[in-house]
Amino acid sequence: MAIESYENLIADLKKLRLPAMAEMLDSYVKQAASTSMSYMDFLSGLVSEEVRHKERRGVESRMKSARFPVIKSLDDFDYTFQPSINREKLDELASLRFIDNKENALLLGPPGVGKTHLATGLGVRACESGYKVLFTTLNDMISALMASMADNSFPSKLRTFVLPSLLIIDEVGYLPVSKEGANFLFQVVSRRYETGSIILTSNKSFADWGEILGDGVIASAVLDRLLHHATVFNIRGESYRLREKKKELVKEEKKEVTGHF
Repeated sequence: MAIESYENLIADLKKLRLPAMAEMLDSYVKQAASTSMSYMDFLSGLVSEEVRHKERRGVESRMKSARFPVIKSLDDFDYTFQPSINREKLDELASLRFIDNKENALLLGPPGVGKTHLATGLGVRACESGYKVLFTTLNDMISALMASMADNSFPSKLRTFVLPSLLIIDEVGYLPVSKEGANFLFQVVSRRYETGSIILTSNKSFADWGEILGDGVIASAVLDRLLHHATVFNIRGESYRLREKKKELVKEEKKEVTGHF
């Protein structure tokens, strides 16, 4: 009878979509029998297992829907290689209060200095903290919105970029943008203004945005909304990728020298 009751309980827990409690029940039953665990501790322990399980699943789901090209952590960033970064300002961003305040962060600098790493690291931390995040390059976002015009799904696709708590727009300035593309960017930024946060990376200074977007008026309107509530980083330094390449070349040269002897 005890076995039947146990199996029924397992079945009920699964029906209630409490898989962690179902999985850990046997372990807790054995622990309770051997330690005289109280009913309260028994139930509290099982519920905590389920809460942790759902939190992990939630983070995994948010990370997947964020569409990060590569997972990067703020803890893995080499700050000693980029001393131009204001750690105090970055730590403030890492608290994620800027998301609650509907503020933006703009990371500017030449290719390879860690802009995308920092943007992704902040996005990952946001996912871990329960925020909905979406990562996209500017070109991919424009292409998606452009394609949606063909099948009349533009309003729905636009919401894809408007609804997340945090939108990360990477690689602004790397590829030329048509006037229609610039208009799409303006619509996204305008709809998110004071309603959702944006992290944006660019290899161009603000003075060049008129040329990037092909329209000085749209560029001014986009920047006006982005910068109204924003933290700006101007990152200067050597490219990480060039540094690693140089290390490889040095190793190869040492091998060649050693081989001669």
